[in-house]
Amino acid sequence: MQIIKTEIPGVLIVEPTVFGDERGYFFESFNEREFKEKTGFKVHFVQDNESRSCYGVVRGLHFQKPPFAQSKLVRVIEGEVLDVAVDIRPNSETFGKYVAVRLTAESHRQFFIPKGFAHGFAVLSESVVFQYKCDAFYNPASEGAIAWNDPDLNIDWHLPADKVILSEKDKNHPFLKEIGGARQ
Repeated sequence: MQIIKTEIPGVLIVEPTVFGDERGYFFESFNEREFKEKTGFKVHFVQDNESRSCYGVVRGLHFQKPPFAQSKLVRVIEGEVLDVAVDIRPNSETFGKYVAVRLTAESHRQFFIPKGFAHGFAVLSESVVFQYKCDAFYNPASEGAIAWNDPDLNIDWHLPADKVILSEKDKNHPFLKEIGGARQ
């Protein structure tokens, strides 16, 4: 596995080693020991999730509040997404900044999002199957979210605005500054 650092420390792109031949391919999608050796992060994933979505769907920007904050390792099984991690740690030097990465089934790239980040993705292909590992169990009472179209974040989701499809819940999230997201 190769680890690619991004402009925000701790947010990482993970490229697995893929072995392919005439039969197809094989790769180790996660190895806890190797991940710790190469990143310095000790994570123990306890929950795997999968979603299927159609073109134009934007899911997010979601997070879990402490003490139920989650680190995630996400990947695309089928299709393509623009995946986004927004730093919402109040005392962080990169507070309010984000990293956006295209993830495709063909590239097998994965995206590691540590605790303290809001996460979302936009479906850029006809459909997508999206998987993510979480290092803490989902807790409905600690659920939080930021509006996908927060003007202060100014995220280019690579979708025409009239093609964006949101859940009823995702249509009504506050902006980062409205949830106490001011630098302290």
